[in-house]
Amino acid sequence: MTREIVVECPSCSPKEEVPHEVLKEGQSPVVRCLECGQVHSAKLEKQKTAKIKVIVSRKDESVTCRTDLDSETVLYVDDEIVVDDEETGMVCPILISSIEVGEKRVDSARAEEIDTVWGRAIDEITIKFSVQSGVEKTEALEKVVPGDKEFTVGEEEKVGDTWVTITKIKIRDGAFRSRKGDVMAAKYVKRIFARKRGNRAWKRDSGRGPW
Repeated sequence: MTREIVVECPSCSPKEEVPHEVLKEGQSPVVRCLECGQVHSAKLEKQKTAKIKVIVSRKDESVTCRTDLDSETVLYVDDEIVVDDEETGMVCPILISSIEVGEKRVDSARAEEIDTVWGRAIDEITIKFSVQSGVEKTEALEKVVPGDKEFTVGEEEKVGDTWVTITKIKIRDGAFRSRKGDVMAAKYVKRIFARKRGNRAWKRDSGRGPW
């Protein structure tokens, strides 16, 4: 999430306004030209506010709320923002999954252009585990964790009363992380594959299944 403005650039466009990214606000604003990369000071106009409709999903439920953003802020799919709805009192960090402008879904847009934002609540995430406890036996377990909690392939994790060793992590874009030491934050995880502590059946059958 960045704020973009249109001002003159002393390096590449001293007489014509071009897009800039705001690096610092306050009494001495600093911007970066998106045409040539020049960093320089600039005079910023007073920010205008846009009230954005946000549909927040958490597990199988969705809640519609609104949040205020600087009208020139550019939102991107996969950005993280904090929804702060004064009417309902809801304050929640989300990961943007979709942006609607008019009747079109887009990858990015200025706040003032946006009709609706869809996002997943990431303050708490329910992680689904597929745990191998034998050659042919798999258990489905779940664990609620903070969105920033990290899981590491090869490390042990306690799920309920069960200790498991993580063997593979499926992330939300469909890719897998399976190299020992690979790390992924909970907010990006689709499912975790694991084996029960002490279970050795997976070694004899390592060519089968997603483990």
